Amino acid sequence: MIFEYKKKIYGYECDIYSHLNNANYLMLLEAARSEAMEVMDTPLAKLLQMGIQFFVLRYELDYLKAVELEDTVLVRSWFYSTNRIKGLWQQEIYNSRGDLCFVAHLTVVYAQNGKAKRLPPEISDHFLKYVHLES
Repeated sequence: MIFEYKKKIYGYECDIYSHLNNANYLMLLEAARSEAMEVMDTPLAKLLQMGIQFFVLRYELDYLKAVELEDTVLVRSWFYSTNRIKGLWQQEIYNSRGDLCFVAHLTVVYAQNGKAKRLPPEISDHFLKYVHLES
């Protein structure tokens, strides 16, 4: 399943060139994934109550085209692989004209009490229902 999140880009998020500041791309990705987790009925607060944590292991980022001041962007997010140990996400940012501006591949590891730990089978199976293989 592909999750979509829209957001307008404001001046405080931009650099002196009126482009989205590179650090703010990560915050935009985090917000989009948090929204996706809510749609999956596994918001972070619920996972924390269950003792489950997600730790970012790796980001691979491709900046393709500048995201500009006051544009409204669309972030598309999906799991393309998950198991009981880690999840692999892809996220793409599009400008209001539909141009692909940014691609991120993200690896998260699952943990409990700050240490890597396998997900319970029922949570792992739940996440598997949302895996989307891009064609």
